[in-house]
Amino acid sequence: MDKSKVTEYIENMLPNIPQDWVKLTTHRLDIYNEEQAKTEFLDKFETLVAKNDHSAEKLAELPTAYDYIRLGHPLSSILEWYVGKLNDLRADHIIAFSSRTTPLLAVLRKNLFEKSKTRIIFSENLPEAFDFDLFRSVYNFEFELLKVEEGDSIPDFEGSSIYITSSANLKNLKIEKNIDFLLSLQQDLGSVIVVNGEKNASYISEIQHVRRRETISMTPADTHTLLQQLVKPSSEENKNFKDDNLKKVVDEVQKITATGSKVLVGSCGLSMQYAIMMGLIDDAMTRHPGKDIRIIVPPNCYGGTNDQARRVAACLDNVEIMDLPVDGDNDMVQSTDKVLDQAAHENAVPLIIAEIPTNPRVEVPDLEKLQEVLAKSRTNANGNAAVDPVFILDQTFCPNVQFCGEDGILSGIRVISYVSGSKFPSGGKCTAGYAVANQKAAALMEKINRHLKICDNEATSLQVEILAEQLPSMNQRIADAYKNTREFVNFIKAELPEAKINFVSEELAKAGFTPSVFSLDLPTKGETAADRESYKRDLNQKLINMMITSIPEESKYCVSYGQLKGCYWTIPATSTQGTTKEDDKDYIARVSVSPKLDLEMHKKVFSLFVEDIK
Repeated sequence: MDKSKVTEYIENMLPNIPQDWVKLTTHRLDIYNEEQAKTEFLDKFETLVAKNDHSAEKLAELPTAYDYIRLGHPLSSILEWYVGKLNDLRADHIIAFSSRTTPLLAVLRKNLFEKSKTRIIFSENLPEAFDFDLFRSVYNFEFELLKVEEGDSIPDFEGSSIYITSSANLKNLKIEKNIDFLLSLQQDLGSVIVVNGEKNASYISEIQHVRRRETISMTPADTHTLLQQLVKPSSEENKNFKDDNLKKVVDEVQKITATGSKVLVGSCGLSMQYAIMMGLIDDAMTRHPGKDIRIIVPPNCYGGTNDQARRVAACLDNVEIMDLPVDGDNDMVQSTDKVLDQAAHENAVPLIIAEIPTNPRVEVPDLEKLQEVLAKSRTNANGNAAVDPVFILDQTFCPNVQFCGEDGILSGIRVISYVSGSKFPSGGKCTAGYAVANQKAAALMEKINRHLKICDNEATSLQVEILAEQLPSMNQRIADAYKNTREFVNFIKAELPEAKINFVSEELAKAGFTPSVFSLDLPTKGETAADRESYKRDLNQKLINMMITSIPEESKYCVSYGQLKGCYWTIPATSTQGTTKEDDKDYIARVSVSPKLDLEMHKKVFSLFVEDIK
């Protein structure tokens, strides 16, 4: 297709795009085929382009590109396709990031495992985030640096050459044959990495997976801005109110958490977690040189957490994973005691990651006993004092609980707490996450902040603005959503008493644990365990299908939680636990209830479901 026609189509399309393309953080799973993810969306989009049909109605009918905006979305897919068309490149060879440094880290990571050399080339002063010393010393990446003058020819190199520039013209890329990757910095919008040639195609899935696990794609709003700049260059500067809004966010988070902690705001929960992980590893290397580090993580927790921890450990010789069984028949307190004894015996630095309540079983451990085992003095095999643990707490399901306050539940140990902002903090309007520390862990926040900055994973101005708007009402929304959830849970118990529901007890709710998510283990039947499991899985899907077709304006098949309205259904084993080991997956339905929904209609449909299966 003629390149001017492509640009004309994009220009005509932009005013007609669905609002959801810019504003949603999660997309509908009922029109999402994971195996064809981005390709199905682009195939059908190209059909519209060929017909020159840019109507709002047809654009809205396109299938979901990715199930979660952190991984990618319609606009990032279109941006990558558009840059590809203008430069005669395949769309999958172009990958847009919100971060400017993380695409480089993705290439370095693959080359670490491939034992392949990397040459980083640049001709201008790079942003401070490109901390090459830290990339070597903490991330364990190896590379050579080559500064050249603009326009110089690039010498041959045995390995990968990545050229970093802020002056590349995405509409007319000129990539020398000796450059394997072009990293185009897009100021505050993020970056676009171009994979040059089929010989480097094996890097594509690795780069996309780093985008999935350690950062986010270029945000929908920023992608929209970049597309507009490409079709119609403008001299207008982006309005930036980040400083004022950031102060509001910090004030609100400190009030909610009852801390005076430094508040860090990342582009998503996982980029916040990555900064915590690398910051604590950096601290351990500094304060305990030569000691091994153990990342202790539940094997069936949220797939992103599990996968990221294992990916970090794979890069570092002195870091290993220890499993922390927490759900079902396992008790978090007993498991923690056992693994900390083992870490102490091995004279290692223990870093524990856990969700409270757990996901998807929504269980809360005995917190007094948990504090006791975390605070217990231990000795190594030589009888010397062991390093005390840092407890990295994902409290996304209960961001209102004051774990880190001066008199908080876990005040006697070092705690770093973080929350995914795509949930209650933003009401589902952005992905930004935040972290705080209790007093015992306060000194660790500077190292964490350092790694948040060098990964260029701080929240964008718009994300901070959304948090500033939404955080003041968060605790009230949590209370209202819990009330609806408790009523729905009690109704399901009465209607289908043989179902197993995982939800907090009334006693825990009175203690402040008021999540609005529960898991549903439906009754099953069959001669064998395999038959019973298959029947249950089919029943899960039947229930979800009934809900989303009967109440389409409210009930969604989504990986979501904490939205402002509606009810969201998913099966963690096929969504949030996507990379978890198969034996640790939970094939149960997870239901997320909001403060605003037609609860009576949801009860009515559930009653019909019960009648249908009896």
